[in-house]
Amino acid sequence: MRLNIPLTGAPEVDAVREVIESGYLTQGAKTAAFEEAVRGYTAARHAAAVSSATTGLHLALVALGVQPGDEVVIPGFSFPATANAVIQQGATPVFVDIDEATFNLDPALLDAAVTDRTRAIMPVHAFGLCADMDAINAVAARHELPVLEDAACALGGTYGGRHAGTLGTAGVYSFHPRKIITTAEGGMITTDDDELAKRIAVLRAHGAVRGELYMEFVEAGFNYRLSDVHAAIGLAQMTRIDDIVSGRRRAASELTSRVSGIEGVQVPTEPAGTAHTFQSYVVLLDDGIDRDEVIRRMRTRDIETTLGTYGMHLQPYFRERFGIPDEALPHTTRAHHQALTLPLYPQLTEDDMDAIADALRLSIEESATR
Repeated sequence: MRLNIPLTGAPEVDAVREVIESGYLTQGAKTAAFEEAVRGYTAARHAAAVSSATTGLHLALVALGVQPGDEVVIPGFSFPATANAVIQQGATPVFVDIDEATFNLDPALLDAAVTDRTRAIMPVHAFGLCADMDAINAVAARHELPVLEDAACALGGTYGGRHAGTLGTAGVYSFHPRKIITTAEGGMITTDDDELAKRIAVLRAHGAVRGELYMEFVEAGFNYRLSDVHAAIGLAQMTRIDDIVSGRRRAASELTSRVSGIEGVQVPTEPAGTAHTFQSYVVLLDDGIDRDEVIRRMRTRDIETTLGTYGMHLQPYFRERFGIPDEALPHTTRAHHQALTLPLYPQLTEDDMDAIADALRLSIEESATR
């Protein structure tokens, strides 16, 4: 059983065929329509499609004015692309510990992480659950800092009735096949800031402004555009996003009812006022359980599992460069070693979920340290 299977079919195939037969493959009308679909869905004022969420984070940091030598505050527990985007801009990621219940950045630690070099705060909506944005925005406002949401996993998630990605200065979604909708590869930046949106549009396409007859290059920009081929897949996906999100939430509820009684397993939480997308279904195992051995034993039962995500300070590059001790980020360190991602997608059947729960129970029993 695979960890995730994108919900795709004939509409996506037909959409790609239409673009290929048109002869216009690069960023064009389909990309513009895809941007409009995301704007309409999220109620964002602006949306700019990009080649990936990673390039979207980098582009947004550039547009926000982050420079080499600056600092950007991020959670310690995330896929390393979050920190890489900061480093690619020559800035320094400042890692903040997480709340183990939500896997999200702990806002109570933010003030202490802000220095006179801080230029942005970049929370991650872990696995599709919005971070505590009221608290984060309050800290950002005190320090007059922009907030860039890494909403890679959170399209369709909400906080206080508003969409993830529209809760700060700007937000970035991912359309990788493991995310809520897919374009195979791709991302989207959303913002309500008109001037920021203009700069993003220029920087995305080589720093060019199109004139009557040709382009003028006003900045040293990037080629971070999304092709119409990818956008066509995204457009087809957007027609079914409500079904995808509701299907993931239904499957998560069913899976929780099966695994919540397993000893040593902490199931995902959903704080009041939030709606989780369950891009990933991540449990936290007790310290007496060897999480990596659980992964191995689940594999022998033909069920794919993996770690939750990464304690970035534990990875070789970040360990060598920043030398952050484990005890400085205790909850991040524990989540790195004890969080486990289980299969979750709308196509799971009742029998599939029974099999996941049964396999997890047996694998934990076999993997408990003695």
